[in-house]
Amino acid sequence: MRRNTIDVISLGCSKNLVDSEHLLRQLQACGYKVRHNPAHVDAETVVVNTCGFIADAQQESIDTILQLAQAKQQGRIRRIMVMGCLAERFMADLTAELPEVDKFYGKFSWKQMLTDLGHAYRDDLAGERYLTTPPHYAYLKISEGCNRFCAFCAIPLITGRHHSVPMPQLLDEVRHLVDSGVKEFNVIAQDLSSYGLDLYGHMALPELIDQMAQIDGVEWIRLHYAYPTQFPYDILPVMAAHPNVCHYLDIALQHISDRVLTNMRRHITARETWQLIERMRREVPDIHLRTTLMVGFPGEGEQEFQELLDFTRQARFERMGAFAYSEEAGTYAAQHFSDDIPQDVKDDRLQQLMDLQEQISLDIQQSKVGQQLRVIIDREDADNYVGRTQWDSPEVDPEVLITKTRPLTVGNFTTVQVTDALPFDLLATPE
Repeated sequence: MRRNTIDVISLGCSKNLVDSEHLLRQLQACGYKVRHNPAHVDAETVVVNTCGFIADAQQESIDTILQLAQAKQQGRIRRIMVMGCLAERFMADLTAELPEVDKFYGKFSWKQMLTDLGHAYRDDLAGERYLTTPPHYAYLKISEGCNRFCAFCAIPLITGRHHSVPMPQLLDEVRHLVDSGVKEFNVIAQDLSSYGLDLYGHMALPELIDQMAQIDGVEWIRLHYAYPTQFPYDILPVMAAHPNVCHYLDIALQHISDRVLTNMRRHITARETWQLIERMRREVPDIHLRTTLMVGFPGEGEQEFQELLDFTRQARFERMGAFAYSEEAGTYAAQHFSDDIPQDVKDDRLQQLMDLQEQISLDIQQSKVGQQLRVIIDREDADNYVGRTQWDSPEVDPEVLITKTRPLTVGNFTTVQVTDALPFDLLATPE
């Protein structure tokens, strides 16, 4: 057991990761030695930042806590603290069922952890983080919560109503991160489209990104998790005007069938979805759209699934992920629809959709062969340098495998010549 050391384990999404980074910085300032997701957990205190989004993520969180409980019983760690989305959603049940955990904290009450450890939260460090990503990129969380209340989603049950981080606070955080060496900012929120509505009375995402783009040292800005309904179209000219705003947008569309979209409570139609896509590609011609689609939602028959396949085939999304519907307790869908599509049917539909997307992705990637592209170098492997283009978000998107014909520096930008394409990655040589 390592005394005066705290291991923090982050599960789930990058929004959780940002919370962990803020906590790690506070703990570090209190004098603790901190580690994030260590290969071997043996600290005196272990904090688990849990995910509660879907059943698989919930189970991963539970399994992690149970493993730590066993380590505590064996004397390998002294204290377990649990925070995050799962704890927020199931606090009473977890407290009763996991007595080995010393204290549970919700999504927004983790500051109390510092008090319980005998310290105080330092407001002067509110904009500082202990980065767990490579030092050249970071995630910037600009809001929490969601007011959309889609039928399938438990996020509003966990995080509550949408609330934005004030713009001056975000810009100060960006400047601080730039001073520490960050070049690439992946802007994240459950609903980017609504940023600023609660604070300023209007959708202020375009204004925020415009100001971020003017900060010296900000090389790339990439946008994640916009919502299609009431989309802030003014972001498109901002994207087109600033060379450091990546021509990339992550926007979950979920489906195209009007019947399914209505059942999902998405408040958008197929026609409006197509108009949105067409306008984005018209105003930012080389934009790469990442979307998420869902199969197996109640009411999705073969006709509706074929509509989804046709939509995917015609829209040709540069980046796409998909998942099968799983019923989440407390959601509108769980209360009003029967989850009556067999799991094997869901799995088959998911496989068909992803097989189609793999071919689309290969076609799009092959169209880049022969091009010169600017990439940022993320790491060095035994055989290649590994980088990303402006169209590739860390961890979820394709990478560029660069032949080692000359030395390159991790964290720097370089220009490469694309020589070949795989379904999801590019092969290249340095210029």
